Amino acid sequence: MRLFGKHLPLPQSVWLRRILGGGLIVGGVFSFLPVLGVWMLPLGLIILSRDSSRIRRIRRKSEVGLLRRWREYRARKKAEKAEQQK
Repeated sequence: MRLFGKHLPLPQSVWLRRILGGGLIVGGVFSFLPVLGVWMLPLGLIILSRDSSRIRRIRRKSEVGLLRRWREYRARKKAEKAEQQK
């Protein structure tokens, strides 16, 4: 699995990936505890999306939406900067 340009090895067993992904999601639910955090939720979903077509579809739609918003934000900032330079 590649995440932020880095290669992270995942277990070869489907069951181990499901346990790892589910554990991360459960840990993310308890984000009020000091070690656990909300960062565990998306990571767990990314790991589970490798084996689940439903989760994969949700992940892809969210990635496309986030990328679209990011590009719109950057274009807006670029336009504002160009306006300020005039």
